[in-house]
Amino acid sequence: MLLSLKNSMPISVWYMLLSALGFALMAACVKSVSTYGIPVLEIVAARAIVSAFISYVDIKRKKISLWGNNKPLLIARGTVGAVALIFVYYAVTTLPLAEATVLQYLHPVFTAVLAVIFLKEKVQRSTLLCIVVSLLGLGVMVSPNIQFSGSELSNMPYSWLSIGAAVLGAFGSAVAYVLVKKLTKTEDSSVIIFYFPFVSLPIAIVLLGSDFVMPSLPALGLLLLVGIFTQVGQIGLTKALHSADANKATAYAYVQVVFSVLIGWFWFSEVPLITTLIGGALVISGALINVMWKK
Repeated sequence: MLLSLKNSMPISVWYMLLSALGFALMAACVKSVSTYGIPVLEIVAARAIVSAFISYVDIKRKKISLWGNNKPLLIARGTVGAVALIFVYYAVTTLPLAEATVLQYLHPVFTAVLAVIFLKEKVQRSTLLCIVVSLLGLGVMVSPNIQFSGSELSNMPYSWLSIGAAVLGAFGSAVAYVLVKKLTKTEDSSVIIFYFPFVSLPIAIVLLGSDFVMPSLPALGLLLLVGIFTQVGQIGLTKALHSADANKATAYAYVQVVFSVLIGWFWFSEVPLITTLIGGALVISGALINVMWKK
């Protein structure tokens, strides 16, 4: 049965599922290492160092040019990705893992719109249905965090800064994904991945300034895992975008929400609400609609 399911699913789906798991584990490590007093920008810098090393080794193994062909677009992708990453990490360290992931995973919707505008892609009915069902799931999951008193918003349990950072991170991620899709026409996936840490490292170091904190041994191990799981997520994402339209491939990224709910439950004792479970089920349903749609 598992073999049959594997054969019936496009390779881009498996790459995106791998990417979602990698990024979920990365976010958990980011949240965990922040409890050791490590600043967000230092986490971004550490991730960049590990990712740059792994990417460099991979490029040398392939015996291809390190710098790629479309350098301005590669640098733009790295810059947008770095800014989005700072927002995402801030949200992850200041919100429960499931909620931070839910808000950040608005990016497939942004990606679908941007792909239509800039890549001239056609949005298939299965992708539209996936987005609608998944957004409904996201709404169900986040609804307990917002309480209304008459027409006024009140008793917001999380800061607007954290929520705004998550949404901005989602939009930045969508822009980065569209740039990645455009770059896949001229660049090797390893080169695209390399430019992310290559650009984000100096940005993080400059912004960090004198706020550097010497990590303890456990914190150092977590920082290393952040970089490793990041690489797993990046490879899965880039390979998926090589194999499918940007709007369709990134629709499967919603599964990271489910991974994050489970990790938050077991790792951080963040017991999910019934609305979280219902919303997660809707997210999975949206992904399955996209996978199993028949013409």
